[in-house]
Amino acid sequence: MDRREFIRNSMLASGAFMVPSFLKPFEYLAKDAILDGYRSLVIIQLSGGNDGLNTIVPYRNDIYYNSRPKIALPQDKIIKVNDELGFNAALQPLKEIYDKGWMTIMNSVGYPNPDRSHFRAMDIWQTASSANQFLNTGWLGRYLDSDCPDCKNAYNIIEVDDTLSLAVKGEYRTGLAIKNPKQLYDATRDPFFKEMVSVYKNDHLNEDNLGYLSKTMIETYSSAEYVYETSKTYTNNVEYPDNPFAKNLKTIATFINSGLKTRVYYVSQTGFDTHVGQVNTQARLFKNYAESVSAFLKDLDKNNKLNDTLVLTFSEFGRRVAQNASNGTDHGTANNMFIYGGRLKKQGIYNAAPDLTDLDQGDLKYKLDFREVYATALHKWLGVKDSSILDPGFAGLDFIA
Repeated sequence: MDRREFIRNSMLASGAFMVPSFLKPFEYLAKDAILDGYRSLVIIQLSGGNDGLNTIVPYRNDIYYNSRPKIALPQDKIIKVNDELGFNAALQPLKEIYDKGWMTIMNSVGYPNPDRSHFRAMDIWQTASSANQFLNTGWLGRYLDSDCPDCKNAYNIIEVDDTLSLAVKGEYRTGLAIKNPKQLYDATRDPFFKEMVSVYKNDHLNEDNLGYLSKTMIETYSSAEYVYETSKTYTNNVEYPDNPFAKNLKTIATFINSGLKTRVYYVSQTGFDTHVGQVNTQARLFKNYAESVSAFLKDLDKNNKLNDTLVLTFSEFGRRVAQNASNGTDHGTANNMFIYGGRLKKQGIYNAAPDLTDLDQGDLKYKLDFREVYATALHKWLGVKDSSILDPGFAGLDFIA
């Protein structure tokens, strides 16, 4: 029986011994090392396929209004940032962030031969694969697998959720899923868990099967202690909105401000599959998103951490240019990305507005490959050789100072 089959079939890995669900995805070993975590990368995933055209609105484009007679935003519902583009008014808190120079907006981000399936499109974004390529490791998981000096501990990547995304799963190492550090710490201090860790520390089991799983449990045990003991040294008194997404961002801010040596944080906001009644749904989601992100960035700035934090927001695809019959939009292709931080080289609008005169069967054509953004974050921000993690050929972009 090989390692993966054992992990999959083992009673221990299944959670039958009462380890909670957020430990179940922890399948791979991460070796001990000291991490220099002064720079953090935060990934925000907008799940469902956010409509980019009603996010950053081409308010002077007649094609936009003609294609969306019932859901195009009138000019009094837009916060203009230049002569062509403006924020959806529900994103009002981001205008202050934009004016401070903490935000870059990239238009028409995508990849060749786009896929309009939620599951496949998300796989492509999370693995950084080509449309015809199927990978079982995520781009951040492969970052952990690399030999960089900052990739040796489970807590090097933390996803604030109950389970791990494919993006943070590598072949040999993976991140840690945690929403509450005390919960994780308490779970690993359960007498049965502690007894098993104690036994495994003294046993010399082979690398496969139980030996491999024992090392995983020991790493989880030590990571839980480190995350809990470090994060509790900082008390976060910044006021955040009252919604789950904001709570997760506050958790990340607490981790960063406490000095936790974690390189990458991953968090999601759901609900963006707006086939029906898009305008009201987006307004509600955007209010939560914008207020939460604004509080998060101000929190980091207050604690002198903003210059050392880079935030990327993406969605698995945009929506079609034309509205549908249900006052919504259907799955499309290219989309915008938001980038935040204190070291942005080109603040504001990064590139030209989407070209609505040149469509691919009713969909936007991509102008920037999302893997160029990833390559930039890996090389210029995390300090690793991006070609060893992504397929070679992505030159990167010039958005980080």
